[in-house]
Amino acid sequence: MQLNLFLKRVLLLDAASCLGMGALLAPAADVLSPLFGLEPSLLFDAGVALIPTGLFILWVGTRTQIRPLFVYLVIAGNFIWVLESLLLVRGTAGITGLGTAFVIAQAAAVAGFALLEWIGVRRARQTATPA
Repeated sequence: MQLNLFLKRVLLLDAASCLGMGALLAPAADVLSPLFGLEPSLLFDAGVALIPTGLFILWVGTRTQIRPLFVYLVIAGNFIWVLESLLLVRGTAGITGLGTAFVIAQAAAVAGFALLEWIGVRRARQTATPA
């Protein structure tokens, strides 16, 4: 599949958000923990996990041609992140209002990326398929 400009831009923005969030959460986990009512280890681990994830999405977004499977992996990973975020908010005793707002806001952004990536894949596949 050839990546169209729309899909490339969405993937690159998704990668930048992962890398930026990872760069924030990992080193600031101890500071953010009491503000969010979340364990420092959870914030740190999430931040660390976002770095290779962001690098993978960056790699996908910088390809000209790529197997659709790689883009579907990004989309699936985003949906899993959203689901885990919602479960975290629902199942974490002591999460603060700020923590809830933060988790919900980033989950909404990630859901938006997944939707836009899905639209981009559909457009790329329609362009590749002769009418």
